[in-house]
Amino acid sequence: MIAVITGDIINSENYSSTEWLGILKKYFSELGDSPEDWEIYRGDEFQLRVPIDQALKVAIRIKALIKTIKGLDVRMGIGIGEETFVGVGVSESNGSAYQRSGRTFESLKEDKINLIVATGNDFYDRTLNLPLKLALDFMDDWSIVSAEIVVLVLENPRTSQQEIAQQLGIQQSAVSQRQKRARLDLVLELLDYYNIIIKEMTP
Repeated sequence: MIAVITGDIINSENYSSTEWLGILKKYFSELGDSPEDWEIYRGDEFQLRVPIDQALKVAIRIKALIKTIKGLDVRMGIGIGEETFVGVGVSESNGSAYQRSGRTFESLKEDKINLIVATGNDFYDRTLNLPLKLALDFMDDWSIVSAEIVVLVLENPRTSQQEIAQQLGIQQSAVSQRQKRARLDLVLELLDYYNIIIKEMTP
């Protein structure tokens, strides 16, 4: 089983792609090779294949990276399932993970939600998406500095507040405040919860 993330950049038409494309490509390149593992197409849409246990963390990190640019956000559908055909590029591959990701992504605009997980199991979908919807309540409102702090912590989870403070050239107390404002503790709890559910789902 694999996870597939299909997404697009919200408000991208008001920005030059040079403002966000480099950031996205740099991160995607850390995750795998293009076009086998990820592709950016139709200007502002993307698709990537990731291990199931990494999917939500990757999606939240993408969101935080894009939200470091004022006025931008991202919509993503995470599909969990099988991969039955491997194409030249990820957008040509197929299987239930791809179908769920694509269908979920298409429904996001209508539902006015920016991130959903589709597992093919109603119980697990509800179990994962309810806390995710609650978390989106504050993640959608991340400021640039909140998004930056989330990016830093997700990149290096073991980095201390003191190290982050030195990196950003601010006081440790300011790092602590920014982490609180970003509700970082809840983000990390959500990621732990996601992994518990995924382990239960895929014994």
